[in-house]
Amino acid sequence: MTDTWFEADWPAPPGIVAGCSYRHGGVSIGRFASLNLAGHVGDDTDAVTENRRRLRAEVDLPAEPAWLQQVHGAEVCREPTTVRPAQADAAITRRRGVVCAVLTADCLPVLVAAADGGEVAAAHAGWRGLCAGVLETVVGEMAVAPETLLAWLGPAISQAAYEVGPEVRAQFVDRDPRAADCFVANQGGRWQADLYALARQRLAEAGVRQVFGGNRCTHAEADRFFSYRRDGQCGRMASFIFRRLN
Repeated sequence: MTDTWFEADWPAPPGIVAGCSYRHGGVSIGRFASLNLAGHVGDDTDAVTENRRRLRAEVDLPAEPAWLQQVHGAEVCREPTTVRPAQADAAITRRRGVVCAVLTADCLPVLVAAADGGEVAAAHAGWRGLCAGVLETVVGEMAVAPETLLAWLGPAISQAAYEVGPEVRAQFVDRDPRAADCFVANQGGRWQADLYALARQRLAEAGVRQVFGGNRCTHAEADRFFSYRRDGQCGRMASFIFRRLN
């Protein structure tokens, strides 16, 4: 663990490495300063390549992450590769040395591991993905019982900073009336949404009982994280998980 990244604060199964990058330690400049890991946000391609190389070296990743082409949906890629990014918002692997990763800058990254360490997953869960059921899809696609899974909620925008319109709340409540507990009305006639609480609800409904993390705010921690809501065009952090080679 360095100023470049931090480990997930959960009881990781044996042989599992999981964590998230900070925004520092790279070579990008301006809005992307400095460890932007996304190639789709307008940053210099060479800078992104170098930033990814630095992350791999700092974490001692066994391979380049199997980056996804994220689309804010519920598609899950089983056994992702580095050859061509899959159009999906989550990835699952049972293979050692395959690095599942998602990119975020306010959306919620969720890392999942089987208790025996035999299977891992990473999911990108913004409000659209959460509402569409990306977490339930991940749990359903994994080869073990939901109650044997552990989930970690990485850095995302907090409820205090995340204002949404009534149409967003309505989509969640229409699907599950209990989601109303995750929204607080503000003085402007809109709603403050709690991504962490929504994710915990969905995971619990899917049978996952062991959920950790969920205590950071990308919007408030400007010195550590990128935030699209705060800055507009900006870089992205990576949340990653893999099974050690040995």
